[in-house]
Amino acid sequence: QLQLVESGGGLAQPGGSLRLSCVGSGFTLDSYGVGWFRQAPGKEREGISCSGSDGDGIYYADSVKDRFTISRDNAKNTVYLQMNSLKPEDTAVYYCAADAPPSTAKPMCIMPVTYLEVMGQGTLVTVSS
Repeated sequence: QLQLVESGGGLAQPGGSLRLSCVGSGFTLDSYGVGWFRQAPGKEREGISCSGSDGDGIYYADSVKDRFTISRDNAKNTVYLQMNSLKPEDTAVYYCAADAPPSTAKPMCIMPVTYLEVMGQGTLVTVSS
């Protein structure tokens, strides 16, 4: 059974940082496209950062570009999202997802989430002073 479990969410102050983790089980993440999505209250879920399968590019939404960084640790079967310079508008539930190969970064982030292979249950990030 394919499964993703996120952790690392919590409360951060504006300008602060958090690092989210996503551990995969039941499959090997390094051959999949992986990405982070978020859903703010009253808004639709959006793809904010995706990494294509077999190193096929990295995509960042304009809203997080130059502040967030996606990375993988294949030995730990884990994907990370380093979030810096956090803003109140970054408050959302953050989900990680995997897309069966071949997967390209930007299409993975903008396709309907129902097409993705698996998505985690989410972790809440709140940015507030």
